[in-house]
Amino acid sequence: MAMKQFQAESKRLLDLMINSIYTHKEIFLREIISNASDAIDKLAYLSLTEDNGMSRDDFAIHLSVDKEHRVLTISDNGIGMTEEDMENNLGTIAKSGSLAFKEEMKKAEKPDEAVDIIGQFGVGFYSAFMVADNVTVISKKYGTDQAYMWQSQGADGYEIIPCERDTCGTDVILKLKDNTEDEDYDRYLSQYTLQNLVKKYSDYIRYPIRMEMTSSRPVEQEDENGEKKTTYEEFTEEKTLNSMVPIWQKNKDEVTEEEYDQYYQDKFGDYEKPTTRISVSVEGNITYKALLYVPSRAPYDFYSKEYKKGLQLYSNGVMIMENCEDLLPDYFCFVKGIVDSPDLSLNISREMLQHDRQLKRIASNLEKKIKSELSKLLTNDREKYEKFFEVFGVQMKYGVVSDYGAHKDVVKDLLLFWSQKNEKYVTLAEYVAEMPEEQKYIYYAAGESRVKLGQLPQTELVRDKGYDILFLTDDVDEFIMNTLMNYQEKEFKSVSAEDLGLETDEEKQEKEQETKENQGLLDFVKEALGEKLKEVRLSNKLRSHPVCLVPDSGLSFEMEKYLNRVAPNEKLKTGRIMELNADHPAFAALKNAFENDQEKAKKYAELLYCQALLIADLPLEDPSAYTDLVCSLMQ
Repeated sequence: MAMKQFQAESKRLLDLMINSIYTHKEIFLREIISNASDAIDKLAYLSLTEDNGMSRDDFAIHLSVDKEHRVLTISDNGIGMTEEDMENNLGTIAKSGSLAFKEEMKKAEKPDEAVDIIGQFGVGFYSAFMVADNVTVISKKYGTDQAYMWQSQGADGYEIIPCERDTCGTDVILKLKDNTEDEDYDRYLSQYTLQNLVKKYSDYIRYPIRMEMTSSRPVEQEDENGEKKTTYEEFTEEKTLNSMVPIWQKNKDEVTEEEYDQYYQDKFGDYEKPTTRISVSVEGNITYKALLYVPSRAPYDFYSKEYKKGLQLYSNGVMIMENCEDLLPDYFCFVKGIVDSPDLSLNISREMLQHDRQLKRIASNLEKKIKSELSKLLTNDREKYEKFFEVFGVQMKYGVVSDYGAHKDVVKDLLLFWSQKNEKYVTLAEYVAEMPEEQKYIYYAAGESRVKLGQLPQTELVRDKGYDILFLTDDVDEFIMNTLMNYQEKEFKSVSAEDLGLETDEEKQEKEQETKENQGLLDFVKEALGEKLKEVRLSNKLRSHPVCLVPDSGLSFEMEKYLNRVAPNEKLKTGRIMELNADHPAFAALKNAFENDQEKAKKYAELLYCQALLIADLPLEDPSAYTDLVCSLMQ
């Protein structure tokens, strides 16, 4: 029979499909299995409308391997094809019988639930040419007596001839290409590779996918001396490679919590149970189901560039994308799980989406659901939430400051900060709820550890007033305060701020008078220390400590440290202001030296400055000179 040419399609178009449309060659198996499932769906639908003696248990897809001849066969007992069907569906690229069948059902006003057709494009079959240099299709249509064989070696064309097949259905027979330096086609003849590919892409095809699997088993035998020895023998048995019904499609009362947890651990390779599970089922303009998990531990690469965020995306049980990043915002990127929707507009290769409107709607709904579930966990199981927050809290904190604070309202109520007064984590809402009526601000102190912050001189006045202080120990924390600016109309205020809002008008006047009386001394100290300081002033916040260092408006010291770590070449430095406690004996000694021995007063000024640096956890500019200074004052 003469070779037929592909209708209206050029060699270049077929080459483009084979070599460019699909990202990974292994996708061919998903496409052919999906087509087989479609064919079975069509016959299963007919079995509902006419008594043909077939039940759902009769349907299956089979894989078989002939390693000697390098042939892989995918067989189904679906509806099959006539010669005309082969001309239409295999002879014309990008014409899909599945899509046409689905359109017919819509015209007939049949419910979509009656049958789910995966294939919407006619190019999936041609992915076979990525791995095979010869493709043969043997098919017999249900209700007919004649089978046909379609055969092609690629863009040169195809031929269709009558043949024999005992039952209805289709065999797709792939003669694999020879191995190259870049590609090992032999791996598609390995039972374990095929098993893994089915598990990865087609695990939830609703019909069993079966294959003869060779395994070994122990056999006890007696040797010539009567001693028992264990040997191993190979045996072959047919195994079902897919689980068929996804756990998220089952009724909740059919699945135990242990089964949900085990699914998560097996699917995502975690040896610990998840913190919580989130199940979502939505029907309407867009229909989808989602099964999400919040892990209890961070993956080893979570804070690295190698970490891949995103949810697994399925369409009718067939995996489309392994990591769909668009389904999760960065601040919830720790969430693992799947989304399955029949309503996605897929591109021609079914590896990406044509339109992101549907995806954005799903992502928006999932974001609200994740926030809601975390809020419930925060309210109902505080201990578990705090353990979760210790692992993933920093990621959510970055969500406040990312995109110039665009998402701050989503995340802010989920954040925890350490309460100095209560010695435990609190939310911003809890802090505000406990504020005395006269308290104007939400006070915070930033540093590397809670121990050091507890010793910070600037906290004394706030603590004396009985007000709580949030201890910020993560790099991002101060940026959060600057981004939020206020919470429930309460402004955030650093304990290092010049005006803490704690002085009465009378106290302010007394401080101003005291400053005037000591202005000469303050100017002297500033001159003695030169460019090291922007200003020297009397403190309105120190109680038991003689001195402290506070930043000029703008960058705090902790921000300065952080930015210099991430951009060391910038060498950022915020202005330093030294505050002195006029009621401390050290100030009296400084004042006495200023009036009687200004050389000693300069040394005292230098000593106080170095002490202020140490208290602020800032590096001494010359540690050796500091020790010499201390020793000189001891003489």
